[in-house]
Amino acid sequence: MNGASHVRNPSAGRVTRMLIAAALGLVLTTAPAQAQDLNAESAAALKAAFMADIEVMRGKFLGLAEAFPAETYTWRPMEGVRSVSEVLMLIAAEGYGFVPMALGAPTAMGRQESQALSAITDKAEVIDHLNKGFDYAREQLEALDPATLTGARNLFGQERTTPAIVMLVGGDMHEHLGQLIAYARTNRIVPPWSR
Repeated sequence: MNGASHVRNPSAGRVTRMLIAAALGLVLTTAPAQAQDLNAESAAALKAAFMADIEVMRGKFLGLAEAFPAETYTWRPMEGVRSVSEVLMLIAAEGYGFVPMALGAPTAMGRQESQALSAITDKAEVIDHLNKGFDYAREQLEALDPATLTGARNLFGQERTTPAIVMLVGGDMHEHLGQLIAYARTNRIVPPWSR
């Protein structure tokens, strides 16, 4: 699916939110109340909704990456806060690692290699990594058998259900999307989907 089509469709975010809400509704009505474990059907629905949300975010992150002029990639609102390129490279790193790892799929690179991405500031290289990171996450999520998503897994030292993991990962990515939107507005850049 081409992420650019989501950038031009202002209702895509609304549709994605509706898909996630429907998937979570299915999860909550079919999962045991105590353990909140999923059955294969509800896990497949949640996986599909999560993938749809990631595709919408892909379009928005790439749209913003294109909209920022190359000379603003090192801009940061204040010392100690990520620059434009650092936010974008964090998202690329999450596609290579955090998104698949959180749901039990393999990562594309080790921790040091992933951390080294934050030093990249060249616009073309950042966009290339964004595309590759989102592609990798999509491939890994597509390959996941929903049956492997029915129970809890340990993430960051806590047992978490798949719905909790999806909310954690998606929430983190949406937080950084909001951060980048604020950066764009501060630099008088209109997000492409708002035009």
